[in-house]
Amino acid sequence: MQLIESILADAAAVTAIRRDIHAHPELCFEETRTADVIAKALTDWGIPIHRGLGTTGVVGIVKGTAGTSDRAVGLRADIDALPMTEKNTFAHASTHAGKMHACGHDGHTAMLLAAAKHLSKNRNFDGTVYLIFQPAEEGGGGAREMIKDGIFDKFPMEAVFGAHNWPGMQVGQFALKSGPCFASSNEFRIVIRGKGSHAAMPHNGIDPVPIACQLVQGFQTIITRNKRPIDAGVISVTMIHAGEATNVVPDSVEIQGTVRTFTLEVLDLIEKRMKEVAENLCAAFDAGCEFEFTRNYPPTINHPAETEFVRSVMADVVGPDNVQEFEPTMGAEDFSYFLLEKPGCYFLIGNGDGSHRIGGHGMGPCMLHNPSYDFNDDLIPLGATLWVRLAEQWLAKT
Repeated sequence: MQLIESILADAAAVTAIRRDIHAHPELCFEETRTADVIAKALTDWGIPIHRGLGTTGVVGIVKGTAGTSDRAVGLRADIDALPMTEKNTFAHASTHAGKMHACGHDGHTAMLLAAAKHLSKNRNFDGTVYLIFQPAEEGGGGAREMIKDGIFDKFPMEAVFGAHNWPGMQVGQFALKSGPCFASSNEFRIVIRGKGSHAAMPHNGIDPVPIACQLVQGFQTIITRNKRPIDAGVISVTMIHAGEATNVVPDSVEIQGTVRTFTLEVLDLIEKRMKEVAENLCAAFDAGCEFEFTRNYPPTINHPAETEFVRSVMADVVGPDNVQEFEPTMGAEDFSYFLLEKPGCYFLIGNGDGSHRIGGHGMGPCMLHNPSYDFNDDLIPLGATLWVRLAEQWLAKT
């Protein structure tokens, strides 16, 4: 493993920043204190900053001194926390009730800050590195909002790269995949309008409950009979709300859930068929239907050339045997918006099995979005080294 010595020397100081951010989590578009911490660190290291993109985003600008090239590359870390109650009790546990860095964005921020500090002192590259600290990944679409605010106009870059820690994969390993790697995230809400009646005299009403039961089952035929078996897609009904009393047939049933796909073509098919099945099934039982479908994050699709470039940088840092092929997940990631605008690659860094956690951690597993999770600080020098080598080698490309 080829770690950069200056980054190793600064690891304790950057770890302290990471734990400070962990102790003061902020939700999407509320990351004011977090942005202040990031901005102060960058400014102290002589890095010019721009604030306010996507409400609370911070962009650092590091220009090399090895030439006059106008080439540029972007490195991105997300900075927001989740609306969860932390079960850890160690010293850097959350001090904000109902808020927690349970996905490791504090660690992503720390890795990019460690890289920023090294790059600020070692500008022996030709071009510019943009350090993107993005708010609101957890449901707010912060990447989309930064694009709306003109990030790629203000900071023109050839490509953009992002990373996420991955529990269960050992420290010292990376994983990536060309093409789709994270799914699109979409939500639906359906209200079946029947006619309430006494439960002993259901013939006097239109019962929406059995319609809802058939609808939930019917949706699965879209997955098994309408789309091609080789195309990935998931329909998950996660909420059904109906009724107030056991002896009353309710007027309505509300169904909600999510849809995940790797392509927009499959998503178009699923949305179309869900609407047709819902409206026609309800009509068959003389019930009304309200159908809403909301598209949130698009699929995260890595660009082939940029993926192979990252793979080669990883191999230089940790050896080719520690660079794995990532099995795509149906989870979603708003880095997808950046990849719709610019070439790039989103990759994973192993967070270990949880044995890194100090005394006072919760009894749950060290998994993403778990109240016992904590980022593995051993990743900071490794992730920062990769960011530095990636930026240097990208700008050295011909």
